[in-house]
Amino acid sequence: MAIAGVGNGSLAWLITQSSGLKAQLTTLSAQSVDGKRGTYYGDIAGEAHRAISLRGGIARGEAHAQAIERALGGTAVAQDSLKRLSSIAEDFLTQAGKVTRADSSRVAALADSARQAIGEVVSLLNAKSGNSYLFGGADTAHPPIPDPANIMATTMATDIAGAVATLAPGSGATVLSATLAAATSNVAGATPFSDYLVDPAQGLTEPRASVLADDGQPIQTGLFANRNAAASGAGSETGSWSRDLLRGLMTLASLAPGQTAAGDDFDAVMASVTAGMKSAMTGLGEEAGALGLSESRLEAAKTRHEELGVALHGQLADVEEVDLAATLSAMQETQTRLQASWKALSMLSGLSLADFMR
Repeated sequence: MAIAGVGNGSLAWLITQSSGLKAQLTTLSAQSVDGKRGTYYGDIAGEAHRAISLRGGIARGEAHAQAIERALGGTAVAQDSLKRLSSIAEDFLTQAGKVTRADSSRVAALADSARQAIGEVVSLLNAKSGNSYLFGGADTAHPPIPDPANIMATTMATDIAGAVATLAPGSGATVLSATLAAATSNVAGATPFSDYLVDPAQGLTEPRASVLADDGQPIQTGLFANRNAAASGAGSETGSWSRDLLRGLMTLASLAPGQTAAGDDFDAVMASVTAGMKSAMTGLGEEAGALGLSESRLEAAKTRHEELGVALHGQLADVEEVDLAATLSAMQETQTRLQASWKALSMLSGLSLADFMR
């Protein structure tokens, strides 16, 4: 039934109102589905800059947290390696301390144990986390000891074995000097370590690898197979816990029972081995302690990033998301108004052309 006396201006107004209500209902329906105010930044024009800034902060925090998580995975493996290396040093400190010139029966068994331990030490120094070697400095793609199976054939090992073979009364100082020279050499190819690690322009002088815990906040976690990373090296003849350990083990591995006849010189060599093992233990303890402090700082930074991320996500939700209960209520109200508008429009649409022209 047409409504008499209504002009075409009223009809146009009602059509415009219905179109606006329909558009509003479409927006509210979309918001009720995904909870977002809109798809584009233009839909939150007044808050677009803030939303972009918040998203940037969230992305940076997540990137830092992920990097820290990867780093902590590596430091956990490294700590296990350091702990086992220290146990090996302690074990041979004890075993070597039991060997005397009066008891040559222990020498052969000790030499055999030392050879086996060298293989384990090399394996530990070649430890990996994922695809990254942990004791290779910045060269994480290659093993720090490239030929572990043939370590006893390296110049370091053969020079030490050759020196120990000459042990006799009066030669102790010469033997120790030769083993020290072999253990401290940085000549490429003469050590069991990679060429990268002994290169003065690369691994031999590079700083420890770091993890960015936050913008402008690096935390050192890097380790080296051939030199100390954080340990002071105080009291160490070689200056490196790894070289102390390998020198001692290679020396023990080269001993023969008959060399106890060297008397005081045999005792001097054994005293040097035990001192080296003590020094290795000290260095490993310092290394593990420093790495533990870095881990604590990384854990704290990761927690901060996670907590800040929660806060930033909440602020972003205030900008980009709607109150779902309010949206559903508004959608119901808008739908009711639209239906009333359509009903009125359908009644007006029954007017004749003559009625529109009046």
